[in-house]
Amino acid sequence: MNEIIGYIFIVVGLAFDIFGCIGLLRLPDVYNRLQATTKCVTLGTSSILLGTIVIKGLAATSIKAFLCIIFLVLTSPVAAHALSRGAHISGVKLWGKSVCDKYAEDKKSKNREE
Repeated sequence: MNEIIGYIFIVVGLAFDIFGCIGLLRLPDVYNRLQATTKCVTLGTSSILLGTIVIKGLAATSIKAFLCIIFLVLTSPVAAHALSRGAHISGVKLWGKSVCDKYAEDKKSKNREE
């Protein structure tokens, strides 16, 4: 039973990874692509590692997989934020149909305060 549940987690993780790769190719700008790849890494890879934990049980492999999940959950969103912030500061434009630009709003509010 544990193997079936583990394989389900792995298949779900692979689906997230595939959709993230498709998003990387199909989405229009850097910011949307970063969002897709961050979800891909955080949800997809973490789900694959969780499936490994379920299949292997309490073993050294499971402990390593759990540590990798913690590392991914903590670092992936931070890295995506840093990349998107750097892209915005360097002048990379948003997609033409983007609804709002929170970074530009923050920049305007900081300029008003000074």
